Amino acid sequence: MYVFSNLLVAVAKVLDIALTIFMWIVIARAILSWVSPDPYNPIVRFIHNVTEPVLYQVRRRIPLNFGGIDFSPIIILLAVIFLQQFVVQSIYQFAVTLH
Repeated sequence: MYVFSNLLVAVAKVLDIALTIFMWIVIARAILSWVSPDPYNPIVRFIHNVTEPVLYQVRRRIPLNFGGIDFSPIIILLAVIFLQQFVVQSIYQFAVTLH
């Protein structure tokens, strides 16, 4: 049982790190939307390619756009925080109980 418990702890940590990195990429995307970055810059293209599929799904399902302000990054950030607090913590606590 220790091996499975350690595996779940590792999965929880990796998922937490991945969600944190994605959260910072969404924040970078929101900041980039305030300026006009070079669309051919590889970093800008990477940020756009990583975040656009998720942001598009949120925009399509919840059309929150008041006065030209796009609220989809805020919804994504709240969803990431929820996943970190609920899913990651649940996996971690389950792993601890198996110990």
